Amino acid sequence: MSGPSVDPLAGPHLVAAISATAEADPGRKAVGLVRDPEREGEEALRSYAWLDDTARRVAVLLRAAGLGTGARVLLLFPQSAEFAAAYAGCLYAGMVAVPAPLPTGTSLEAARVVGIAKDSEAGAVLTVSETEADVRQWAARTGLGALPLHSVDELPDDADPGTWREPEIRADTVAVLQYTSGSTGSPKGVVVTHGALADNVRSLLTGFDLGSGARLGGWLPMYHDMGLFGLLSPALFSGGAAVLMSGSAFLRRPSQWLTLIDRFGLVFSAAPDFAYDYCVRRVKPEETDRLDLSRWRWAANGSEPIRAETLRAFAKEFAPAGLHPNATTPCYGLAEATLLVSLSAGELRTRRVDVAELENHRFVEAAAGRPSREVVSCGRPPALEIRVVDPETGEPVTDDGVGEIRVRGASVARGYWQKPEATAEAFVRDADGSGPWLRTGDLGALYEGELYVTGRIKELLIVHGRNIYPHDIEHELRARHPELGTVGAAFFLRTESGEAVVVTHEVSPSVRPEQGPELVTALRATLAREFGLAPAGVVLVRRGRIPRTSSGKVQRRLTARLFSTGELAQVHADPGAHRLLAALREADDRDGALPSPT
Repeated sequence: MSGPSVDPLAGPHLVAAISATAEADPGRKAVGLVRDPEREGEEALRSYAWLDDTARRVAVLLRAAGLGTGARVLLLFPQSAEFAAAYAGCLYAGMVAVPAPLPTGTSLEAARVVGIAKDSEAGAVLTVSETEADVRQWAARTGLGALPLHSVDELPDDADPGTWREPEIRADTVAVLQYTSGSTGSPKGVVVTHGALADNVRSLLTGFDLGSGARLGGWLPMYHDMGLFGLLSPALFSGGAAVLMSGSAFLRRPSQWLTLIDRFGLVFSAAPDFAYDYCVRRVKPEETDRLDLSRWRWAANGSEPIRAETLRAFAKEFAPAGLHPNATTPCYGLAEATLLVSLSAGELRTRRVDVAELENHRFVEAAAGRPSREVVSCGRPPALEIRVVDPETGEPVTDDGVGEIRVRGASVARGYWQKPEATAEAFVRDADGSGPWLRTGDLGALYEGELYVTGRIKELLIVHGRNIYPHDIEHELRARHPELGTVGAAFFLRTESGEAVVVTHEVSPSVRPEQGPELVTALRATLAREFGLAPAGVVLVRRGRIPRTSSGKVQRRLTARLFSTGELAQVHADPGAHRLLAALREADDRDGALPSPT
């Protein structure tokens, strides 16, 4: 990658960074979608000249359509270079990018995008010609047909880039509404300003020691915060390249992700924990033999809970391909902090903590022979301040305490778009007015200065006064029952007779329906023995039925909702689950309201 470079910390915002690189080195590669990394090379990547020119044309088009400064623009794209141009074009226009998934999947996904469009009060929609017809049909079907819609790869000739004028952009100017992957209720748009975006990108670049011109990439969707702020934005800020592939290509053949990293010399790629486990299980030895992963410095694992056994297995499996033993890097982040909060660079660090103490919200290393759980360190924050507090009082916990993780700093978002009550609940100030502190909703501990994430507050199962983490249940069942798939969801439902625990889990394709009763009996025995738990119901489902976010996180609240409405397709459910579902339906028929997942 020859030619002049741009200091990744010099540009005050993304518009200045892209335009400066385009002027200094117009031929430098910026972004591209690689459909087949074994056959495609540099020709798949678009230049900074193309990106800057297209962004200017998009900005001119949006301005000509009568949209003013601060208008929201809905981005509905497949994984593509055109998404990057549309994203940049919104910022070049002084408008707000609203990335969302294509509304062409399930009815739930389509309804969610309708919610995003309405909540953001989007003034226009950008897509590409490949998906324009589908997006138009969706818009007409959902009452959004009046929104202007443009394909970025077919811009009109009168969108003259020479007429573009750089907008006034301040640190507090809104850049993106990043809608969370919430499972229930109305969508919430996290308000990310240019200042927060720039600060978080700088934290990522410095935290991972990524210099100018670094190549980042992977399969994470660009409408998700990990893809947008963890891959695309840092690459473009630093004058580097974002090399993209589709998530469906990864799921079909995970070796393609690793081939992409090899062929294009990526130094940084990120994925949730399940993706690294998926590679260990699905990439064949002969595929590994063809790989050179020696240039992959940072394999960021950014989904909680991060499992130590996944990190170790991935490092061991791909060491023959040149992967550095310390490349796998645990991270912690969330959309409300723009993205990155902390990272653990270098050697993997874990603590084996006493399970009984953890149930009492204490982070105490386990003595020999005691039931324990290994928790991975997510390291230290490059820029943000972290504290752990009692979620009820807001008071800091003791040194060995587990509490709610709260963060503050320049990259913390402004709040939720047009939701003052939700903003006031999540972004709080101290009695002296200092803050705001972001209430992450995650539980964890600060142990010897490092962050250990233990679970989600709202997903914690409280059984007879004990605090049980659902992912501990799900992981224990998988570890002891190979018939299960890779995804489970344990959750509470509030019913007329109290709170009922339900355990659901996907099964491998080889499991036949007639095997269901025996397997459920075995699962119940494990739950009773390991957790003292007798759930109200146990449900087995086929692979892919338990919903996850675009980053792979299990959506337990949505799973609870699907179970409550009878929409969770079952391989087998035990009598307790049938009785619970019948009771829920009876209550729904009588009261007209579904029970709420806790």
